Amino acid sequence: MDMIDLRSDTITRPTAAMRKAMAEADVGDDVFGEDPTVNRLETMAARRMGKAAALLVASGTMGNLVALLAHCGRGDEILLGDQSHIFFYEQGGASALGGIHPRTLPNAADGTIDLEKIAAAIRPDDVHFPHSRLIILENTHNRCDGTPLTVDYTAAVGDLARRHGLALHLDGARIFNAAAALGVDAAELAAPADSITFCLSKGLAAPVGSVLCGDVDFIRRARRVRKSLGGGMRQAGIIAAAGIVALTEMVDRLIEDHAHARALAVGLAEIPGLSIDPDRVASSIVYFRVVRPETNAATLAARLADAGVRVLPTAADQLRAVMNYHVTTQDVQLALGRIQQVMRQDA
Repeated sequence: MDMIDLRSDTITRPTAAMRKAMAEADVGDDVFGEDPTVNRLETMAARRMGKAAALLVASGTMGNLVALLAHCGRGDEILLGDQSHIFFYEQGGASALGGIHPRTLPNAADGTIDLEKIAAAIRPDDVHFPHSRLIILENTHNRCDGTPLTVDYTAAVGDLARRHGLALHLDGARIFNAAAALGVDAAELAAPADSITFCLSKGLAAPVGSVLCGDVDFIRRARRVRKSLGGGMRQAGIIAAAGIVALTEMVDRLIEDHAHARALAVGLAEIPGLSIDPDRVASSIVYFRVVRPETNAATLAARLADAGVRVLPTAADQLRAVMNYHVTTQDVQLALGRIQQVMRQDA
């Protein structure tokens, strides 16, 4: 039985074109700035985001941490959503390694943070308070059903940040999914941000790597931070070569993942014992709930794995499925059949 793995888009394997590009990559020492393939990727990434410069990093978590350490000093405060990936899943790195103080604000169901709540949370100049330095948004917003943040909303937060002398960082791990879902260019979504990270290793299917983009001075600071974190890779052109293929060949096909996610959501809504609103599925991520009191998410995930479908339990009653380029239309229908069969057995 073939396994259909829907746990995450991080499980993607490099394409044949990526493997060929990696094997043939022209390389040098990136710490010395001499790897031509890394330099090409960074230039390409900066242009795609509408920024002046970029920096290849090992992961999205590293990219976000490097950005926070480049923006903030010890004791400074960041404002971010209480459902954000940086707050939930990045091991408190900003506090542990940077002495940066997080102030969480409630995310709405669509991943936004109320503008008035952001403004009210910005600290006045008072000796008792930390300095508010940075606002952080996430697009698409993973824990809020993979919802994309609009150009207008991001611009409004950027305007608010500038009025108060703060910077804006965008955790754009899936920014190309957001752009595809909204029918806009990724650079439009990134324009209000002083910095943005995006992942090469999720829906874009590269085996490793993320890119941090910003202005020249910011990336210069970020490069020093990356080195201090042990992120100064040498012949990293082998990694960058796959990233170049990801940007040139894998972006336009993301809309297929969104169609598959929608089809999965519609099918799940028809299975007794599961709960989902298909209209909330706007990109590649599908969250659904098990509503039988005798079955929890972890138990259901284990049973589904035995039946050949891997999904990720994310709460006691909630599971997540994420589409990727390995998942076909046929896989979605096969997965739905297997899920329905397991739910019938549990009834």
